[in-house]
Amino acid sequence: MRYGFAALLATVVASPALAEDLVFTLVNESSHTIVEMYVSPVEQEDWGENILTVEEVAPGTGGDVTIADGLDVCDYDIRLVSAEGGDTNVTQNLCEMTTLTVSD
Repeated sequence: MRYGFAALLATVVASPALAEDLVFTLVNESSHTIVEMYVSPVEQEDWGENILTVEEVAPGTGGDVTIADGLDVCDYDIRLVSAEGGDTNVTQNLCEMTTLTVSD
């Protein structure tokens, strides 16, 4: 974590979703604007492309995120980058999650 950006909290609901699109709500309760979001299965080294479909997620806002990679995995590394240049990483089981909340 750099620049004190974000603690990640997940609201978990136990409902496995293997081999389907993974959909969850990203909620920004931090004081930072999120401008990039990367995900990768935990065993991969590369982040791939920014998956945000909007220019930014301002403080106090949120929206749905879909990961349509067709993989039969649940555990992903998530990297969020703020407009100020800070970033934070977390590993999360996305099959059991409905909301990812970012806070200071």
